[in-house]
Amino acid sequence: MIGRALKSLILHSASLILLLGAWEAVCRAGMVSPHLLPAPSAIFLRLLVQLADPAFLIHLGQTVLRIAVGLALATAIGVGVGLAASRNRLIGRLLEPLVRVLAPIPKIALYPALILMLGFDHASKIALIVADAVFPILLATYHGARMVEPKLIWSARAAGASERQCTFTIVLPAALPSIYTGLRIALLIACVVVFLAEMISSSDGLGHLLIRAARSFRTLDMFVPLLAVSLLGLALNGLATLAGRRLLRGFAL
Repeated sequence: MIGRALKSLILHSASLILLLGAWEAVCRAGMVSPHLLPAPSAIFLRLLVQLADPAFLIHLGQTVLRIAVGLALATAIGVGVGLAASRNRLIGRLLEPLVRVLAPIPKIALYPALILMLGFDHASKIALIVADAVFPILLATYHGARMVEPKLIWSARAAGASERQCTFTIVLPAALPSIYTGLRIALLIACVVVFLAEMISSSDGLGHLLIRAARSFRTLDMFVPLLAVSLLGLALNGLATLAGRRLLRGFAL
């Protein structure tokens, strides 16, 4: 079992290992100036040094906080609205044109308006995360709920179950695999969106660190926040995978 898991990990990581190896070799050979493109090993070592700096941890914590709050709000809104639209035809018909129009819009284009309305602090960045991350969760919830076998609901109603009981004891558990997929997509979106927002206007966060390093022409320090947000995304995705497996087992019909 361990050997199979290790083999799977190596296969999944092969392309990344090859890319990093080629990148390191090019830098070691002196083909690219370290002032333009630092070696991966140098970036990783610099990140380790930064992790011992309390100031860097504060910036990292601000980014994580925004992702957590924004994703929690997006999940609550997306699951709630998605379930309502799947169980009520009128709500579904009213929401469909709005989703079709709003979903394709790059939400980062709305950020200046959010800054004007909510200011430069957490609120505008969290609102941007919600605006972008809510759609994959909403759509995943809606389609997952619509795929529930009608016979299950008819049987529950015949046994005297109310609409609310049908929704939370049959529809929601059956839609969880789809919701889980939407949530993982939303998590990656949240990491990208918060980083961009912090680059545009922020006095803290990983995105702010990148812009600050760029203004001082510190190339190595520019790559550190990129590596940090990449590892953060991997860690959060791993936690979501573990939590999702336990949740799906607990709610299995």
